[in-house]
Amino acid sequence: MSWRQFVMNLGALNVEAVEEIFEHFGASSVTLTDADDNPVLEPGPGETPLWTNTTITGMFSPDVDLQALKATLISELHLSELPAHRTETLEDRTWEREWLKDFSPMQFGKRLWIYPTGYDAPGGGEIIIHLDPGLAFGTGTHATTALCLEWLDSLSLDGKTILDYGCGSGVLAIAALKLGCSSATGVDIDPQALIATRQNASKNEVSENLNVLGAAIDITGEFDIVIANILAGPLIQFAESITRTLRELGMLALSGILHEQADDVMTAFEPWIEFDPPVFREQDGQIWSRLTGKRRAD
Repeated sequence: MSWRQFVMNLGALNVEAVEEIFEHFGASSVTLTDADDNPVLEPGPGETPLWTNTTITGMFSPDVDLQALKATLISELHLSELPAHRTETLEDRTWEREWLKDFSPMQFGKRLWIYPTGYDAPGGGEIIIHLDPGLAFGTGTHATTALCLEWLDSLSLDGKTILDYGCGSGVLAIAALKLGCSSATGVDIDPQALIATRQNASKNEVSENLNVLGAAIDITGEFDIVIANILAGPLIQFAESITRTLRELGMLALSGILHEQADDVMTAFEPWIEFDPPVFREQDGQIWSRLTGKRRAD
């Protein structure tokens, strides 16, 4: 049996509304990808992390009336015509794994793995995060996310609390919960990041222990661990407010920082944080930094 793939540029359309229509017509899967194939980093405060040219893809069985789908999209979304779109046919042998060809299981540290849907996870005691490309700013493929995941894997997190500042896909908060944290809070100003975080938390069965916030002003209390994989500018700008969320002697991790920016970021946090030696990693001709340390005793 062949399957049909309906691909459409989203433009300014509401993602959730389009997804709901796809699902109403029985989509077997719905994914979001970047039509321009640009990398997306974890978002920084005040930034829009999603792609400017996003494509939505729905997978449908051959008996689905795609003409009716198109008509419904036009009607429900109040459009005069659909954005650029196309229909493709995929043979049964490939459709489930078509989008998986560039996204394979990835290991971070000794215990932690990210597995896309469609791959069978091993049964050897590994800690598995299920995460698919889609609203995917933070899938582990970028050096900054990988550095943070490896750091979390190296810690003893049982019973700890964590704040993921600029949570993007939620992968860092989800990893922390899988690794033993008792509760996590993710904060991001982008509504679609909040959607992605909630969806990924549900997929990984950690929703009950993950609090998702849309503004830093809503953060309450102090945390054992704070992780911020954003960008150097926002880290420097919000250094004091980020530090205030970290309990005395709590652990801090900062990333999204280029090698040449590391000293400036450390200087901004130095009044409150005693830093470990920085860790660097090269990717695509750029060298990225991970800065970790502890909050000084008052």
